[in-house]
Amino acid sequence: MQKFFSVLTLLTVFGLGAFAQEKQYRVGVIGFYNCENFYDTIDDPRVDDAEYLPNSQLHYDAGVYQDKVSRLTEVLSQIGTDITPDGLSLLGVSEIENETVLQDLISQPAFKKRNYKIVHYDSPDARGVDVAMIYNPKYFRVLYSAPLPVDLIEEGKPHPTRDVLWVNGIYDGDTINVFVNHWPSRRGGEEASAPYRAQAAGVAKHVIDSLMAINPETKVILMGDLNDDPTSPSVTKVLGAKGEKDKVKAGGLYNPWVRYTKDGIGTLAYDDMWNLFDQIIISHGWLDQSQHGYFYNKALIFRKDFMIQQSGKYKGYPLRTFDGNTYQHGYSDHLPTYIVLMKEVVKK
Repeated sequence: MQKFFSVLTLLTVFGLGAFAQEKQYRVGVIGFYNCENFYDTIDDPRVDDAEYLPNSQLHYDAGVYQDKVSRLTEVLSQIGTDITPDGLSLLGVSEIENETVLQDLISQPAFKKRNYKIVHYDSPDARGVDVAMIYNPKYFRVLYSAPLPVDLIEEGKPHPTRDVLWVNGIYDGDTINVFVNHWPSRRGGEEASAPYRAQAAGVAKHVIDSLMAINPETKVILMGDLNDDPTSPSVTKVLGAKGEKDKVKAGGLYNPWVRYTKDGIGTLAYDDMWNLFDQIIISHGWLDQSQHGYFYNKALIFRKDFMIQQSGKYKGYPLRTFDGNTYQHGYSDHLPTYIVLMKEVVKK
């Protein structure tokens, strides 16, 4: 069956405008979203999900759950649709309890035409939250996937946390490797917890380095809630991600979110300050705009007024699901991020 892709037409002007050549591009949108405690309402004895059950103080019942599904659908169904009617072709998510909640999400009518599929593994996280990847099979075909364990030791004892999800596949002709992350939180303070995030960063970096040793132009996307900013040591030193394209060498990583941080723009707010934990970092292989495959075009934060708290002490913050024990009819305490990829359509 033939696949039809959205095509964007651009004018490329040569010289001093004496003439212009019209070019057409396929476009793809890849995103990440922390879904903020996206639990089902069923007790799982393997994890600590007691807070998100109907008899809990949150009264997390079927009505709340279905509203949560609807709210996430409202956000995710809109991302990238101003660029392509297909919207998100690939999405990394965090803070989801299991594959069931994602099946409920992608089964919503808004996603029917996209035929989304899921890559998910249960992680050893004590709270039962995992990372996962959702993809449109029109764009992406999975070749290999695996959970990469993050074996933390805290105060001499194992500290279970989220795995890093590694997915290798074909993105409309390009072989790519995607790493979905949710690094350890800043519980206990940013400085005290920094070594844990550095260790988590090293898990994906170890595999990335192995891939780059074979081919320095390997196309890698590392995304996730890193619980660190683009300028934090886990990102700049462990990953070695740089915020300026011309400083990224073959085998290296480019972080388009550095400039956002410098401008005080973020994806979550705390104590009236913005952090940008939700990052999508790409390898050097995406930067050449003259290549035959997909190349990086831009990085964006998806922010609409309905996703923002409009009053109260948290005015201007992302409208989260709960404020204490009160259901807010919100979305998430994080804003989603996404990147736009382009690929020139060669006329035969």
